[in-house]
Amino acid sequence: MDDTALTDLVALLDLERIEQNIYRGSSRTAVVPRVFGGQVAAQALVAAGRTVPADRPPHSLHAYFLRPGDPGAPIVYTVDRIRDGRSFTTRRVVAVQHGQPIFHLSASFQTHEEGLAHQVPMPAAPDPETLPTAEEALPRYTAAFRDPAVVRRLLEARAAVDLRYAAAPPWGEVGAPREPRSQVWFRTNGKLAGAVDTPLLHVCLMTYVSDMTLLDSVLLAHGRGGWAVGDVVGASLDHAMWFHRPFRADEWLLYDQESPTSQGGRGLSTGRIFTRDGRLAASVIQEGVIRVPRD
Repeated sequence: MDDTALTDLVALLDLERIEQNIYRGSSRTAVVPRVFGGQVAAQALVAAGRTVPADRPPHSLHAYFLRPGDPGAPIVYTVDRIRDGRSFTTRRVVAVQHGQPIFHLSASFQTHEEGLAHQVPMPAAPDPETLPTAEEALPRYTAAFRDPAVVRRLLEARAAVDLRYAAAPPWGEVGAPREPRSQVWFRTNGKLAGAVDTPLLHVCLMTYVSDMTLLDSVLLAHGRGGWAVGDVVGASLDHAMWFHRPFRADEWLLYDQESPTSQGGRGLSTGRIFTRDGRLAASVIQEGVIRVPRD
């Protein structure tokens, strides 16, 4: 476990309050030379949540990635208090760097309410403890990457998260199209405790991780290995999440992902996140740019 990495990630999500409804965040080193999309989404949700009573957890978010973020510059998050209703609270957040918006998020929060309940069953998946860790698995694929340093950068970028693939990742079997479906188990690399152990932080940590692997299923459909292999270029375009049931980000969560379609230089992926005991915790949809490089 890397508790230091988790401490650093929690600190990254602890935004500085500049003024009422205005917050500032920093960035961490990313695998690619831009701000990781999951980071800016999680920070924006933190900013929105700071303006909402603690007894109203987020139940959905909808976001657009507008421009690549500069990891060397701070990000300013401005929260617009759209509505405070009897049951629901709505917030809009704009992330700005160098005077330009790079990200836009709308989030809705709700008081606890009893109601009709059902869910799809959890799909079959191998036990997470039987799967190799990133430290064990990633070095096996060094030869697949254009730059051998990618392995080190991936391990550093994901040090706060224990993320384990149920089957070979896209870069593990390049050239052979597979079923456009991917499964990963994940949890934080360490337990959360004390004052930081809040329901909002767990939701924001899930949001952070949700952008790490979701477009993998698009790559699998075409036998592509991804940006690090060099057979595609791409980026997240938009991201939506619905939070259904309570969960802890420091306990195992199954991320079941699939891609129903790709076209026009874009690929769509959907995901369902289950707790280890089978409860559907969240649903995710993302569209991203997926382009084949031109010679």
